Amino acid sequence: MAQISLQDAIQQYLTKSKVKSKVQSLQIKEIWKELMGATIANYTDDIQLIQHQLIITTHVAPLKQELLYQKEKIRNRINEQFNEHIVHEVLIK
Repeated sequence: MAQISLQDAIQQYLTKSKVKSKVQSLQIKEIWKELMGATIANYTDDIQLIQHQLIITTHVAPLKQELLYQKEKIRNRINEQFNEHIVHEVLIK
């Protein structure tokens, strides 16, 4: 029987379970201010990662418009930060 480290076992579990998306969603929330700046972060109501779709919610209409223009930039920054293609699409609500 092969032995693996605890870190490898956790990575395998996260990869195969739906928990990974929730963990990544929390990680994105933690770095959101760093990635997008304080003003955007302050007016962002929620961020969720569901099936490779990043859903950004805000009640500020001008911010929604700005985020619509930056969808590609947001996707690229997050994927670059994680060194993985975790966001395929960005949705603004």
